[in-house]
This record gives sequence, structure tokens and C-alpha cells, in this order.
Amino acid sequence: MRSPGRPPVARREHRQAFWEAIARGASSEDAGVEAGVSPAVGSRWFREAGGMPTSSFEPHSGRYLSFAEREEIAICRAYGYGVREIARRMGRSPSTISRELRRNAATRGGKLVYRAAIAQWHRDRRATRPKEAKLAVNERLRAYVQDRLAGEICTPDGTPVPGPVTQWNGRRHGRRQDRRWANSWSPEQIARRLPVDFPDDETMRISHEAIYQALYVQGRGALKRELVACLRTGRALRVPRARARQRRNGFITPEVMISARPGEVEARVVPGHWEGDLIIGLNRSAIGTLVERTTRFTMLLHLPRMDGYGTQPRIKNGPAFAGYGAEAVRDAITSSITTLPAQLRRSLTWDRGKEMARHAELRIDIGLQVYFCDPYSPWQRGTNENTNGLLRQYFPKGTDLSRHGPAELEAVAAVLNGRPRKTLDWKTPAEALNEHLLLVEQGGVATTD
Repeated sequence: MRSPGRPPVARREHRQAFWEAIARGASSEDAGVEAGVSPAVGSRWFREAGGMPTSSFEPHSGRYLSFAEREEIAICRAYGYGVREIARRMGRSPSTISRELRRNAATRGGKLVYRAAIAQWHRDRRATRPKEAKLAVNERLRAYVQDRLAGEICTPDGTPVPGPVTQWNGRRHGRRQDRRWANSWSPEQIARRLPVDFPDDETMRISHEAIYQALYVQGRGALKRELVACLRTGRALRVPRARARQRRNGFITPEVMISARPGEVEARVVPGHWEGDLIIGLNRSAIGTLVERTTRFTMLLHLPRMDGYGTQPRIKNGPAFAGYGAEAVRDAITSSITTLPAQLRRSLTWDRGKEMARHAELRIDIGLQVYFCDPYSPWQRGTNENTNGLLRQYFPKGTDLSRHGPAELEAVAAVLNGRPRKTLDWKTPAEALNEHLLLVEQGGVATTD
């Protein structure tokens, strides 16, 4: 009687809880802790499975013994109960108990000793029934898949084009880095094309999911792991659906969508409602823009780079050294707009950029309610978009905007605020804002409160 090895650190129930947490969108570390294992084990499980479970991990039906029942068998054996007595207490057939004690007992020390954890491990190990992957046994099919996925590209006359030199390091390609040139068919394109190219050969069939598992799941063999670089996303691990649905701008809730904005904002009758955005320049430089909807008055936000930009490595979840992170934009808006009376800082409508992730603090600190546009709807901030176009005369695309200091931004804003506007009956934005400021000082400003 020889032991097949050491039991794993966790049972099937732990893995089931782990993948349930992953399906809800949890990280691999948090899912591991929730399942009762260490964060390192959770990361290893996620990596070995390629980011997706290889089994449904559904609970066993009552037909099979559960881990709780195996614990009860172990306790009964410790009390010296016989097979029939254990079967009577558990409501199982005596043959089921006898077979369990014979098959799944521990064998260390040269004698059979029944332990629930060891028995459950034996059961799980025996239930795997590994099946060879289709790509591993069908060499012709494997060659077809590899050629469509990673075959080299050629000119129309058949001359190979190597493309840029890249190196696989086990991770996704970096931002703005060269990528491997290949045919790069998607697994679905390969799977759907096989019946067209081989209509009479049923052996040349495979599902796109089988191709993904051959690429991502360790131990599946057939396809080399580095071929994931030929996929469109280039991901080294698959992303669970729940995690993919977690948008990067998760700070935007229904309460701050533009549909919840008061009607007075759209009417442009009451001043104090602003639109804002960033204009981006070379080398991750930016300038913030604020435009008042009623008067078209413009304010520019100076967003200098932080100490350490270009010299220190970026810190995960740390400040944005480029100068237009959430904290920097929040502070710039606060310092600029608080120079105006409270009646002229009612709301701010912004694009969906992550630079406004701290928008709740603007509402709490200075009473400025922030609203966000719908996805891909810049026209909902039409006044701001028009102003950004005017500003590009002074800050062209493709230039470094960090070279402009606060004094230069003030001068450009003053130029725009000093231009007469047709929509203001040829008044300037500065004159229109001054009229409203006088009304505020006299206590006669229009309000809907």
C-alpha cells in the first residue's frame, strides 16, 4: 500500500468558493481569502486556470458522499461503530460505507486509517478522469490552428514580413510597445472557418473555447503559452465576465449622471453651471478648462507635473506624476472656482475621465455638484467642446502643454473672455459675468430655490 502523495492545501469546496467570488468580480487575492486560503494560493489558482475555471464546480448531488458525511464516518469509526451501524445512522447503504472505507482510507504507515480529508482527496483525484485535448492528439488540426493564429504575415507575392522584434515575458504587452506580427485570427474565426475549408472532414473541428483553454490553461499542452501574444487583446490571463463588466469609471453612479441634472442647467437662465474637460498635449501634459454655460466665461486650470515625473517608477494606485490625476484636478478646480461667490458655482458637467474620481469631495468641500455625460456623448458639453477648439489655437495638439505657466494660462483665458460673442448679443464673457456678479452683490440674482 503506497500513498499517492500529499493532499492539496484545499478541498473542492474551497475552490468552488474561490471561483464563485471570482465570478462576482473579486480579485484573485480577495477571492482566496474568502475561500479560506492565502492570497498567494488564490493567485496561483487563478494563474494555473488561465483566469477561468476548468470545471463548473457545482455542488455534488445527494447521490455521492459529501465531505460532511465523510467526517461523520471518521467520527463513527473512532467510536468503534461497525459498517451497518454507521450506514443506519447516516441513512446510507452498508455497501456504500464499506466501499468508502476500502477505497479512500489513508495508507501512510502501512495500514488503512480512515480520515475525512484524505478520503475526500482520494475521491477528487479519482473523479478527474483526464481526457487528452483534441489539439494534442490531432497534429493536422493543431498545425492549422497555429498557422491561423501565429503564422507569419507575407506580402501578396509570398515574401515573409518579420515585423518588429518582440520578446515574450509572460505578461501582456506594455503600453505603446511593439507587438508580435502574425496572422492573428481569433479563435472564433478559426473555429468557424474549419467547416468551410474542410466540409467533409469531421476530424477538423474544434470549438473556440477549446482553443482558448489550450492557450491559457496550464497542463492542457498542444499550444504554447506565448501564442496569447497573437490574440487581439494580448492578455496573458483571461478576464472573468464580472470583472470585465466593472468599468474603469466605476465612480460614476446614476445619481451623478447628466439625466439627473436640474432642468435649469439646460435652460442657461441661471448662471453658475459649468462644463469642464482636459485638453491633452505631448508627453502626458494637460490643461484643465472650465466654461460657464450662461456667460461662456472661461477659466484654465494649471496642472504642473509632480516631482519625480520621468525619474521615479510609477507607484501602483499612487499619485499621477503627470499632474492630472484625481487629486490634482480636484485641487485645481477648488482653488480656481472658489474665487467666485457660491451663487456662481452651482454645478459642473464633466466627461467620464478618471481624473474626476474624487468628484464627491468637490460637492462636500465647496458645494459644487458634479454630473457626468453619457458614454461617447461629448456634444452634451457642447459649450466646453467649442471652447476647447478655440484654445487649440494657443495650445496645438502634439505640443508640450507643461511649458505654459499659470500667468500664460491667465493671459489666454483673458483673451477669450474679452472677445465679443454673438450668443451674448456681442457682449464679452467678462462683461456678462460682471453683470451677474453685480446682481449677486445687490442681492437680486435670479434663483429657483
